[in-house]
Amino acid sequence: MSTAAAEHPADPWEGIIATGIDPTSWAYAEDYTGEGEVVTGARASAAESGVVPIGPGSSAALSMLAAGVGAKAVVEIGTGTGVSGLALLRGMRTDGTLTTVDIDAENQRLARKTFLDAGVPSNRFRLIAGAGLDVVTRLTDGHYDLVFCDADRRENTAYLHEALRLLRPGGVVVFAGILSGGRVADPAIRDPDTTALRDLIRAVRDDDDLVSALLPTSEGLLTAAKRLS
Repeated sequence: MSTAAAEHPADPWEGIIATGIDPTSWAYAEDYTGEGEVVTGARASAAESGVVPIGPGSSAALSMLAAGVGAKAVVEIGTGTGVSGLALLRGMRTDGTLTTVDIDAENQRLARKTFLDAGVPSNRFRLIAGAGLDVVTRLTDGHYDLVFCDADRRENTAYLHEALRLLRPGGVVVFAGILSGGRVADPAIRDPDTTALRDLIRAVRDDDDLVSALLPTSEGLLTAAKRLS
């Protein structure tokens, strides 16, 4: 074998496929868009409140997905302190409205501050305090462009059912935390939350009315678009 061949293996993915993307590249991708002071503050509030927000890579992906579908009406289940909501708002149309639901009113107070600190007009978001399933069942069929869910893992399949009802054709549903720190990929782990995530992944993958992808950004995003026909 020549020296050149030894330096450049025939398979450029050799040594990477077995372990996934190398850590340096993953960190580079996570920090690709950067985050400002408002998001940093929202993350600090989340840490103080015991809330786990989506990572920077997932935030960037949410903004891109919202922009890609030209989102005007978006539902978020699990407001947190506003990290994901702000990501959605930044990708949405400037005349769009985010409806965000959380059972914790204090979380929503912090999210409101995040949105206003970022300069988002108050008429572009509505915060609804309540249990996610109780609220979303009252929302209008086929009215929404994107549904984002970062809530109780064991209720995700029910949220998928509601999302498909709420979305217009071509709309997108996104679930956060889908890889669960490597737990979902490990067949030996069978706790209820991990099993529920696997059930959701199968339900999305096997639905012929959906075009889906599992994105390894941050903690993982499960994304699916509702077919136009």
